[in-house]
Amino acid sequence: MTSSPPELQQLTSPAPAYRLAAMLLGAGSLHFLAPKPFDAIVPAELPGSARFYTYASGVAELATGALLLVPRTRRLGALAAVVLFVAVFPANVNMVRLWRNKPLVMRAGALARLPLQIPMVLEALKIYRTSRDS
Repeated sequence: MTSSPPELQQLTSPAPAYRLAAMLLGAGSLHFLAPKPFDAIVPAELPGSARFYTYASGVAELATGALLLVPRTRRLGALAAVVLFVAVFPANVNMVRLWRNKPLVMRAGALARLPLQIPMVLEALKIYRTSRDS
């Protein structure tokens, strides 16, 4: 039995999906375990309570993470991750706005989150392209 070349194994490896799933499952859990920091960055312009959006985004992160773990649903999970990362971007922008008077290290952390969305979206797109429907 021959094995695939390392380049092909890397392209089809589930490891990137597992890493992204772990991040989403961890972050999604935090929305329920410690919701106040998430409530604080929900844009006030949105209708309804901030807690609703905190819990809804937590559910979305948990569901997306779960989809990424299962080979049969991995492609759907990758697309869901792209949508999720784009959807939460306004909250990240709002965090930068709200934290303009915070200590420099907190402002820098909030600002650093914005460009970090790009590699997360690209990683999710790569998972989508390299996953097979089972």
